[in-house]
Amino acid sequence: MTGSSKSENPPEVLFPEKDVKLTIHPIMEQSFAIIDDEIGEHNFTPQEYAIVRRVIHSTADFDFKQLIEFSPNAIASGIEAIIKGVPIITDVGMVKQGIAGLLAQTFGNQLISAVEVAQDALPGKTRTETGLLECYRQFPEGIFVIGNAPTALLALCSELATASVLPALVIGAPVGFISVMESKIALAQTPVNQVLVKGRKGGSPVAAAIFNALIVLAAKN
Repeated sequence: MTGSSKSENPPEVLFPEKDVKLTIHPIMEQSFAIIDDEIGEHNFTPQEYAIVRRVIHSTADFDFKQLIEFSPNAIASGIEAIIKGVPIITDVGMVKQGIAGLLAQTFGNQLISAVEVAQDALPGKTRTETGLLECYRQFPEGIFVIGNAPTALLALCSELATASVLPALVIGAPVGFISVMESKIALAQTPVNQVLVKGRKGGSPVAAAIFNALIVLAAKN
């Protein structure tokens, strides 16, 4: 089904448990309106479009219209997990910082940066990779938000190949040239619920934007 280039977005969302209003800044509203005007026809559902639009807002890059893919149950699973309070694991501190404010305002889930978990790297692995594997062992049902470290995403995908418990959601958005494409192909081949940014583009702001959009969707739920 082809969606319209226009999409309504309410100016505020009430989060009843904490009586928090998630207000949308007027500049963000204006930016969303420009994106709605320029994005053209698309096949995203309203929830998918809310995520794509937030990424475009964060990057000013309409290429993400073609790059972001959602597995069938990704958004529903992510929303349910956020509401249930599952831990949120990011690969690096920049992604953690990008979502900490909104998460604290709303659901208050435990938020962990994998690179901060590992004091030392395992042989042949990076600290981020080591920390992410440790986080997966502790919180296999968590949400994993990866915006920087393709080696960490590859390590996670290797674990998922034989896992009995899958994460509620994996956001795969590492950026760069080395191992990035391979990590995203590996993620696409797993059965986990996922939001995937294809190609070389991505990064911490993109991963944070995807997750922040999910928080807003969860608050509306």
